[in-house]
Amino acid sequence: MSTTDPAVTAAGPAVSSDIDTDTVVTARGPAARAAGLSVALGVTPLLTDATLTLVPGRVTAVTGPSGAGKTTLLRALVGSLPPGAHVAAGSLTVLGRDILTLPPEELRRLRRHGLAFVGQDPGSGLNPRMRVDRLIAETSPRRGRTPVPDLLRAVRLPVGEGLEHRRTASLSGGQQRRVALARALARRPAILLLDEPTAGLDAALRDDIAGLLRDLADHEDIAIALTSHDSEFVARCADEVLALRPARPVPTPRRPTTSSAATTVGAFAGTEPVVEVTALGARVGTGRARRQVFAGLDLALRPGTLTGITGPSGCGKSTLLRTLAGLHGPEAGRIALGGEALAPTYRGRTRDQRRRIQLVPQNPLGALNPAHTVGATLARPLRLHFARPADRCGARVAELLTAVGLTPEHAERRPHELSGGQRQRVSIARALAAEPDVLLCDEVTSALDAETAEGIMELLRGLRADRGLAVVLVSHDLPLVSAHADVLLTLGGADGAVPLAEQRAVPSPVPD
Repeated sequence: MSTTDPAVTAAGPAVSSDIDTDTVVTARGPAARAAGLSVALGVTPLLTDATLTLVPGRVTAVTGPSGAGKTTLLRALVGSLPPGAHVAAGSLTVLGRDILTLPPEELRRLRRHGLAFVGQDPGSGLNPRMRVDRLIAETSPRRGRTPVPDLLRAVRLPVGEGLEHRRTASLSGGQQRRVALARALARRPAILLLDEPTAGLDAALRDDIAGLLRDLADHEDIAIALTSHDSEFVARCADEVLALRPARPVPTPRRPTTSSAATTVGAFAGTEPVVEVTALGARVGTGRARRQVFAGLDLALRPGTLTGITGPSGCGKSTLLRTLAGLHGPEAGRIALGGEALAPTYRGRTRDQRRRIQLVPQNPLGALNPAHTVGATLARPLRLHFARPADRCGARVAELLTAVGLTPEHAERRPHELSGGQRQRVSIARALAAEPDVLLCDEVTSALDAETAEGIMELLRGLRADRGLAVVLVSHDLPLVSAHADVLLTLGGADGAVPLAEQRAVPSPVPD
């Protein structure tokens, strides 16, 4: 289980009686300013020559390709650089203080009373033992009088349907993201920092979040900085845009060399499904909050094909993938692999059955061991499934990293030393290391820029062609899914109703 620095996820009000007024910027002066800021990890540049000014009442978007340093800039603003990183050049002031040189107690006070940060993987920072209402109330200075329903409505979560009584494990990734935002807003901060706030959200919710941020900036006088790859979202809510560029070129993902003979996707047409799903149903939540997310679902995953799954946030897309992987027990139905019925849970399946179905989760930070290097993470499935000696894993690890658009040097890094997009690609590489028959991808392109996302899709296409990999892709990016999917499954539903599933073939593009 990953660990999250609690200071990074803390939120606080702009003004408090137990903090000097010098801590808070007045008269609409800059809330934060970075000038020529460069950050490095040893000799590796993480951020180069960033200049930024945050002003109360305005929204600043930070854009750029994966690995350009967007998350590093936000972490610098909250005074929490990755372990081992240092400022190589430039200056940074936050609420009138040089935040990177503050003594620990002053830094904690400044974070508690002036800053709110919602990370790219917000679910990893939410206590899984606490209910939603307690999570939101925990950061409020008005204990017992926190307007939890109002905060839930503000972040476009339903009120009166029991969601506030649920724990985060029963929430979708999009719902967890909005709970984390409500938790940050429980105390009104002077500066709100959001790392990819719309990743994993459908288009309607992205528009709602854009409107919410504009309202917070305009009426609450909060200085907001956010990172995003979504140009439409940025255009809707941002006053200024800072475009970062990586210090060195980022390699383009390419398909890896595989042991199977090269073929085409068409060569697998007409083959028997590798996985068959019959009348599958699942519920989430406990007690009064327990609800059905899908029922009576039939699905056939054939070698070499890509099945796209779309639908609004909370409709059960991630739950479906977790059910196929054996991580969420179904309520009804049957899952068969190669014609053989699978046990409903992961523990009941054989090691080879587990190897053949691999899940790439939506939030890779919570799935990567923070104590292990990337190389050790990728070597583990090589040793587990193929009994490859540790001293013979290096070449395959380097090959997997190159395949997903990273360099062999990334093998020496740990998850906290990577950007969100880089962590996502490591998560894909780990799944590919097991040489699966089925790859379940949960929003694997949501934290990537358009060029890298297309590179990942081309990587998956190559794997489908070369070794008949069956891919299931959950995504809110309908144009991306439609461009690559052979079958599209739409999960839908509203007002707590059981979602319906519509499955259709995606027609092949007509040649010019």
